[in-house]
Amino acid sequence: MEFRELSDGEWELIRPLLPPRAKTGRPRADDRMVLNGILYVLVTGCRWMDIPRRYCHYSTAWRRLKRWQKEGVWAQILEALIAKGYSIGRLSLERVAVDSTTVEARKGGSS
Repeated sequence: MEFRELSDGEWELIRPLLPPRAKTGRPRADDRMVLNGILYVLVTGCRWMDIPRRYCHYSTAWRRLKRWQKEGVWAQILEALIAKGYSIGRLSLERVAVDSTTVEARKGGSS
């Protein structure tokens, strides 16, 4: 899959969902560039240390990914994208398929 950076429209949908910048201390790396760096790794499957430097340092992207997960930011982004998809008619429950697989837990699982 080819990586494409966030468009201005996509960024405007996501930007308000991100935590505000701290009023004191060292300014944090640009959220849009860091988000593009995170998406680059997730889409391309490269190692974190192989993020192009134009986005941010790889440790910044990895820490931001983890912090936003802990703070529920990714869930909010997903909810916003789903709502947007419904509002523009690009998402419908008629197009959803659910599948599941049961996999045995070999270590530490209860029998």
